[in-house]
Amino acid sequence: MTQSLEAAIAAFAPALPLAVGLSGGADSTALLLACARRWPGQVRAVHVHHGLQAAADGFEAHCADLCARLAVPLAVQRIDARPAPGQSPEDAARQGRYAALDAALLQAPAVQGTASVALAQHADDQVETLLLALSRGAGVAGLASMPAQWQRAGLTWHRPLLRVPGQAVRDWLRGRGERWVEDPTNADLHYTRNRIRAQVLPVLEAAFPAFRDTFVRSAANAAQASELLDEVAVADLGQVGVPPQLAALQALTRARQANVLRHWLRSVHQTTPTAAQLAELLGQVAACTTRGHRIRIKVGSGYVVRSGPGLDWYNPQVLVPGD
Repeated sequence: MTQSLEAAIAAFAPALPLAVGLSGGADSTALLLACARRWPGQVRAVHVHHGLQAAADGFEAHCADLCARLAVPLAVQRIDARPAPGQSPEDAARQGRYAALDAALLQAPAVQGTASVALAQHADDQVETLLLALSRGAGVAGLASMPAQWQRAGLTWHRPLLRVPGQAVRDWLRGRGERWVEDPTNADLHYTRNRIRAQVLPVLEAAFPAFRDTFVRSAANAAQASELLDEVAVADLGQVGVPPQLAALQALTRARQANVLRHWLRSVHQTTPTAAQLAELLGQVAACTTRGHRIRIKVGSGYVVRSGPGLDWYNPQVLVPGD
């Protein structure tokens, strides 16, 4: 069920001291205010200055004023979040933001000693993430959307507002006379998330008033299924070996072959095959019944190849097989 912001914070039990990612927008402003009120003296903030728009200095000024009023230590981390060729602006900003948060938590005196971190994504953000995953034809790992809790850089990270509707966050702030900074790019319909927010969510709400509850529940169910598939993959990887041996792979069902190969590539080589690449690889594994059968399939920035009785993955720009 969706929650009020007050109920979400009441149920939130992080290790203290707690760092809050503070953009200056409504969601992170509300999260910082609520956490600072519940745990006075135990909360600090990290602001990432992306440097992509003129309004960025206003975001930082809002964060500095808010933290000074709340007596919350603030670390500001500046990054260049311009996308690389072929990279989406959203992905570049997200990756840069997480790298900057990691760096601040390790280096900035204002937030040293942090025990856990909280980010302010809410129920509407989770719905948007699920819809994006569906539009890409994602499997259960993608449909799991954003986790409520995970480990990163030696810390526990939390999203305590994942069951709180975005409008409830803004109503909570208005009820307390609090201000926030509105990112001007939020109105730019060139961004897919903004189109979902402006055009899709209102239609869903009209047709399915409880869609936030049901979509968030579906994401949680997918997360549970994904966790189970990971457990099966770890067990199967122990049987087929690292790198996987063809004879052992062929003893598994096709579904378990797909699961363990996907896990091997992701966990060992930090790459993920497309559906077409994985289907081709499974077909080659099934056909590989003679010693001379070769396998060489593009996956990510490299290739899955046959290497003797097993498989291997390599990036030709980094490593030549046999070197």
